Amino acid sequence: MNMLSRRVRQFVKLLRLLPNPLFRHGLRSGVGAAIEHRDVIAPMRLATIVDVGANVGQFSLLARALHPAARIFAFEPLPDAAARYRQVFAGDRNVTLFQTAISPDAGTATMHVSASADSSSLLPISARQSELFPGTEEVGVTEVEAGPLSGFVSRADLTAPALLKIDVQGFELEVLRGADDVLAAFEHVYVEASFEALYEGQALADDVIALMVDAGFTEVGRYNVSVGPDGAPIQADFLFHRNPSPGP
Repeated sequence: MNMLSRRVRQFVKLLRLLPNPLFRHGLRSGVGAAIEHRDVIAPMRLATIVDVGANVGQFSLLARALHPAARIFAFEPLPDAAARYRQVFAGDRNVTLFQTAISPDAGTATMHVSASADSSSLLPISARQSELFPGTEEVGVTEVEAGPLSGFVSRADLTAPALLKIDVQGFELEVLRGADDVLAAFEHVYVEASFEALYEGQALADDVIALMVDAGFTEVGRYNVSVGPDGAPIQADFLFHRNPSPGP
């Protein structure tokens, strides 16, 4: 995407955000709600939303506007992004932010920091990522807290219907493994995954789909598909619904 088309898309998004008072509040803190996901989560009935890879609150802000009574648990390990998130949701008692990454094991992990902070990852950033998305190259590393999802929220916290959203730049499979203890408590899982490796050692979309199927979920849609210069798909947002429990 060239600079002109990016600016046009940003301007169009701004026009869509301005009519909503909550979105205007976010904009005053420099946060634009992730309205590209509106059509996916608007039809859902949600009492709980878990936002893994919350960054500065783009998805949480959309979720709050669409589901004002829902409880939101958010996870963002980078301190600057976490501080911006707290600024946006200051005073909202139904939002809890954990400044940590989700992974199978508790402890510390190395975050590879991108020049575009929301492209940072617990995996090294590959040359292919920087080629396809200029301005996302690695600029440093930092140590962050990490641990499994059940170390922060229990099944009792996840009032149904619950949505798990994951946007973690190639670390999706590890996040799902780190959520294994509580995954069955979610009716919906919405996860970004890639068709080709953009981060070193990342699992691809087929691996994510296979894990979700094994966990008792069915893929019901793909959204926001990005494509490369050759027209081949690079990544997409995948929506899964939990299969109904078998009858007696």
